[in-house]
Amino acid sequence: MKLAAGLRFWLKGAVVMLMTLLILIPLAMIGGVVSERQQHRQRAVADIARSYAGAQAFAGPVLVVPYVDRVAVRERGEDGVLREVRREVAGEWTFFPQTLEVGGTMRPSVRRLGLHEVRVYEWHGEARARFDLTLPEDEDPASPRSIGQPRLGYAIADVRGLMALPVLSVDGRRVGVSEGFGARGAGGVHARLPAPAAGARWRLDTRLSFVLGGTETLALVPLGRSNAFDVHSSWPHPRFGGSFLPRTRDVGADGFRARWQIAAVASGAQAQFREGATLPPAECLDRRAAARAAHPPARCALDPVTVSLVDPVNAYSQADRAIKYGVLFVFLTFVGFFLFELIRQLPVHPIQYALVGLALAIFFLLLVSLSEHLPFGAAYLIACAACIGLIGFYLSAVLRSAARGAGFAAMLAALYAALYGLLLSEDYALLLGSLLLFAVLAALMVLTRRVDWYRLGASPPPPLP
Repeated sequence: MKLAAGLRFWLKGAVVMLMTLLILIPLAMIGGVVSERQQHRQRAVADIARSYAGAQAFAGPVLVVPYVDRVAVRERGEDGVLREVRREVAGEWTFFPQTLEVGGTMRPSVRRLGLHEVRVYEWHGEARARFDLTLPEDEDPASPRSIGQPRLGYAIADVRGLMALPVLSVDGRRVGVSEGFGARGAGGVHARLPAPAAGARWRLDTRLSFVLGGTETLALVPLGRSNAFDVHSSWPHPRFGGSFLPRTRDVGADGFRARWQIAAVASGAQAQFREGATLPPAECLDRRAAARAAHPPARCALDPVTVSLVDPVNAYSQADRAIKYGVLFVFLTFVGFFLFELIRQLPVHPIQYALVGLALAIFFLLLVSLSEHLPFGAAYLIACAACIGLIGFYLSAVLRSAARGAGFAAMLAALYAALYGLLLSEDYALLLGSLLLFAVLAALMVLTRRVDWYRLGASPPPPLP
């Protein structure tokens, strides 16, 4: 008899563990729904970027000076005799600024597409640069090289974001600009300058003023020998990334201001540019760029600094994090049922376990659906109230006591409150989660410290204090 009772007890424990594992199936399905909704939002961002402008990147100016050398080569003619002939060989020199100062104001706004809000901005920017260079001398005075018109180029990731023709001045004089970066087929604007003489020292002070629209992220490339970036905005939730973090930043409820100071010796941007790298495309500037930063693809090799206008409470990412704790919620609830069976000798059918587990899983689906229409905090509160109320009402009958049902509801409320704290405190999530698990384990050990596990099922356990 004792053996049969003990077997029934351990069989029930195995069934409870199996039910916990089965609840993972609806939790995984709800996780798939969250991923699908995240993809819908990414498509909304892409649709707005196609009709407005994508994530922006800005680099420059770069001064490119083309030239043609006449070199002597020995060639064998049709008669087989070697002769010296003159050939023209084209090349170009690339010069970067001695100092580069880029700054401006990002004016944010929000555009909606269906249920989704996408942050866009207009950057009222200005780029000041100073060049101080000396052109190479002619290698052969008897055959001087021909120097063409230099190109002063500014690269822009998505030129559709230009709200008007940029204004460029060189040494205080207005200079007309043309479309295109002027090299490698990159987008942007450039200006043609008068051809200098070989061996001449050339000093230029340039200033470009422009208004550039973009979606969510702005990237700046430190191509100067000494770089100073200054970006400010009224958006209170920036995220800084890229190869360098701001040297100083001021973030408050009224917006942010960030400043970078970057020397060429600390950045590989110039070398990367010479090797053929251009601006990082939009897919390298999205919010997953940090995850790819350890092994960036070659086309994303031009190192930028980035600032993004982010949503501090992303409903989908918060719901995805919450679902990861779903199995813990189910397990703790089932453990509570199991303790009632053990201590109070109240039988709970596996179907009742399953119904309560599904109610816990439905909470996460309610959270996702409500957060698409309401602030995340309000959606969380409503979903909690609905699920806790339903489970408390149901357990009042299952556990044959309204007080027991209310007690379980209070336990769930405490768990949901702890989960909300975990979601809000991303930096302390591991610490808070560890403390929660420790507290739960300690409570279980205290409650069962006098249970004789060898006599389970043979007779009622002694009353707990």
